[in-house]
Amino acid sequence: MTVSLYTASVPVFQQMLGSLGDVLAKAQAHATAKNIEPAALLQSRLFPDMFPLTRQVQIACDFARGVSARLAGVEVPRNEDKETSFEELQALIAQTQAFIAGLAPSQFDGGEEREIVTRPGTPKEKRFTGSAYLLTYGIPQFFFHVTTTYALLRHNGVEIGKRDYMGLK
Repeated sequence: MTVSLYTASVPVFQQMLGSLGDVLAKAQAHATAKNIEPAALLQSRLFPDMFPLTRQVQIACDFARGVSARLAGVEVPRNEDKETSFEELQALIAQTQAFIAGLAPSQFDGGEEREIVTRPGTPKEKRFTGSAYLLTYGIPQFFFHVTTTYALLRHNGVEIGKRDYMGLK
């Protein structure tokens, strides 16, 4: 059985972005119910040298957009990553979902061997085939930031579990 790049990427991103939006909604409700300043959750970190929750969500969205665009052979839409509230993060997730939903499966055809170059210029430049980019870089990076967001919220007392993380209702 052959799995297309589209099937291995866009539906996965859509499912996990949906769950990311849902856990953020639960976090916002938690903050309201417990009289917690939203910034306390949005700027939380697991360790001082890690990015805060807002940046984790932004990067997850950046990867969903960037990986999908590169595999489809279209320009990567840019985001300024200035979101500071739950509402702005929800809007970013919705914008990201709309972008990837607008990509047709046929745009990914032949992308397995397409050369993908990240961070052009040495020493950080990396070159991949489309398949390697998705499977060894894009998907792991995306899941790292989604998982870190979940861990930050769970660590801060938001009542979420595996079903929330997976987007299972």
